[in-house]
Amino acid sequence: MTGHGHKPGQSPSGADDHPLKEADPGDPADSRRATAPESMGDSAAVRELLLALSVGFTIPAPLPAALAEHDGLDSMIASAKDAGLLLPDGTVVGTAQYALLNGTPVRRIHALQRELVDKVLEEGRSLGDLARDLARSGLQDSRVADELERSADKILEADPRMAADLYAEAVMAGGEDLANAARRAQAAAATGDLDAAGRLVDRLLALPEPPELRLGVDVAAAVWAQRGMLSRGADTYKWLGPDRIEGSAPLAAVAMIGSGNAAAAEELLAAQTPAGSPTLLAVALSLTQEGLRRTLGDAPQLALPELIRASDMMNAAGAPIPMPETPAALAALCALHHGEPAVAESVLKAALASGQGGDASRPRLFLLQAWSGMQQDNPDEARLAINEAVKANHWSLAPRDAFLLAALDVGLARRGGEVHELVLAWDRAREAMMHVAVDLYSLLPWGELMITAARLRETRHVSHYIDGVWDLLGRLGNPPFWSVSLHWAAVQAALLSESPAELAPHAAALVRASERSHLASVLAAGGKAWVSVLAGRFEASDVETAARGLAAVGMPWEGARLAGHAAAHADERRDMVRLLACARDIHPQAAAPMAGISERVEDSLAAGQGPVLAENAGGPEPSGLSAREREVGRLLLEGKTYREIGEAIYISPRTAEHHVARMRRRLGAENRSELLVRLRLALGDGYPPP
Repeated sequence: MTGHGHKPGQSPSGADDHPLKEADPGDPADSRRATAPESMGDSAAVRELLLALSVGFTIPAPLPAALAEHDGLDSMIASAKDAGLLLPDGTVVGTAQYALLNGTPVRRIHALQRELVDKVLEEGRSLGDLARDLARSGLQDSRVADELERSADKILEADPRMAADLYAEAVMAGGEDLANAARRAQAAAATGDLDAAGRLVDRLLALPEPPELRLGVDVAAAVWAQRGMLSRGADTYKWLGPDRIEGSAPLAAVAMIGSGNAAAAEELLAAQTPAGSPTLLAVALSLTQEGLRRTLGDAPQLALPELIRASDMMNAAGAPIPMPETPAALAALCALHHGEPAVAESVLKAALASGQGGDASRPRLFLLQAWSGMQQDNPDEARLAINEAVKANHWSLAPRDAFLLAALDVGLARRGGEVHELVLAWDRAREAMMHVAVDLYSLLPWGELMITAARLRETRHVSHYIDGVWDLLGRLGNPPFWSVSLHWAAVQAALLSESPAELAPHAAALVRASERSHLASVLAAGGKAWVSVLAGRFEASDVETAARGLAAVGMPWEGARLAGHAAAHADERRDMVRLLACARDIHPQAAAPMAGISERVEDSLAAGQGPVLAENAGGPEPSGLSAREREVGRLLLEGKTYREIGEAIYISPRTAEHHVARMRRRLGAENRSELLVRLRLALGDGYPPP
């Protein structure tokens, strides 16, 4: 609407003889001409017409009263068109409009704009987009502000980004800054702008009697959760109190249980007033808190179906309200903790398709989908989901999601067997963990970091966080539904640390939980099998059963690793072959790595030496190359590209490139040609020089 950079009354060039120059308001004659176009010359009357049209008036109506009653209106229109200042559709030429708006005193423009608002409203029409233009031009009018607020309210859930812009323009138009602060904060949070949302909520909650208080608290709790400080959100609900909680009680229960205070959640829910209308949203929230509470009780097997139904209802409601955690995320977490990653993936896909939680929730849903893919040993799908998460939001990832992403990178690197990548991912994770606090919904990443810390001998960096995790679970009564996966992670960490004393209590906890949890019984058998393999006293059939059990609960990589490790320790050739076949069966991607182990085990048996140890199975050969590097070397000598090498042995092209770079250093090759010659010598007569 208005231009910038030029003083009112001055042409863009600064000249005083602009053909559309405004009359001097200090000159009485000029003042009379400005309000009485019939007494003007033709050019002055045309100028008034063009100014009115530039402000927003239209032909044939509405027009300012002085122009609408002018007998020579048709003549003025024709003159403006003949002069090339007015287009056939009644639009003022851009350069002329710019000059008029910048060369007219602001008070004159605002007077015309208020007259325009009067006429539009008198006709019973909505201001529509005109309200946005008026606000941006600097007009302050309560009617314009009200129109913008109403428009923002209508689209707040469907298009929070546009709603945030409309609310900001309403304030520009003179709307009260804090009257709609809760809704403005909701819009900002829904777009991922946590800082803006937090600032608005802070100002709102500091008022003696904040408007829309409950919505403001919901936004505050959601922002705290995304910042990775769920307990602060729970504190906000406690501050609100049972007398004012009303329909936010289920959301408060999610925050309180997640921060380890189930008792406070029960007190709040007990004091809740009777539910209102059974809308889809109300049912979704009710099912969410009921399902979450069941995870802590005597019938946790009922929790997952209830949370899945909650997610279904939230999808149907299509209401992206602020919440500490979406029903889909909770259902997916419970499915992952229950040993059903495929179910988690299905729930997450449905939630993403329906837009559950709005744009702000998409990164977390994608990252949980990536975790499901990683657990099912689908690294490519996991990385695709990670890419979607990173680009899903206009803003950078919230601290909670950045922490989950860091743990995913660690998990993928650990399963990929690349020590260099694992170390880099671990360094990123160490920084990410400093930005978040422990809560119930972050147990999976903490378990992954516990295992990796043990492998890298970096346990000291996570020990106090893990102590906090156990403390939180203790406050909740150590519910097996949540604690089993963490006990399994602790068993793996103890095995890597070669610490029987640390392993024993977690193995015992899995055995105790086996009475009520099928997952716990499978993990207990897996832990027992690992101990027997490392002790060198195991039955191949028991190990195979344990490995297949792990695969059946969504852990094929763990199962194949157990079977492959046992194969390298087998005393009998038939046991070795059986266990290798088991590893290939439950984890086809491991065929190439297992083949390397198989060759060395078979060679050692044929030589009458007994099977090699697992530690040596992947270690360097006399040539100085590891088993995986020899695999890459053979494929390189066959003329394959990095991409083809990656596809052949299930690694990324970049990882293949890293292998080749390390081989050059180890073999002392200066260039690719020299590397190929040295590889042929290192790998034997099977690769003669060309």
